[in-house]
Amino acid sequence: MLKHNAGFKELEHTADVALEVWGPTMESLLEQAAKGMYSITQTELQEQKRTQMEIHLEALDLEGLLVDFLNELLYLGESQRLAFDEYKITVNDKNLSAIITGAPVKRQVKEIKAVTYHNLNIHKTENGLLVRIVFDV
Repeated sequence: MLKHNAGFKELEHTADVALEVWGPTMESLLEQAAKGMYSITQTELQEQKRTQMEIHLEALDLEGLLVDFLNELLYLGESQRLAFDEYKITVNDKNLSAIITGAPVKRQVKEIKAVTYHNLNIHKTENGLLVRIVFDV
């Protein structure tokens, strides 16, 4: 079914943009979701001025952590013109801690307004986890 242990692919969706994301762990699922989101926006980073930040989030469930994490990345992009391409993520129960590394945005083709909860459900598979994420564009 899935060619790799972790990854993402863009899906056609009527009003917005959707991604199907998979990974062997919640941490890898979050990382692939972030990479997929930046793929949708066609974000390019400046080569200099690498930046590292820490993120700590708490949510009611894993779906909430996913949405909050991606929305936090969108917020940092909007408020500080930063995007990230390296992730060290730890998830314990409903808490997320991450060290993210990135750089100022050089170019971004598309804009994502928000990550939605539309039909959001993280599924366990024989290879790990699978989720479909819909983005408001």
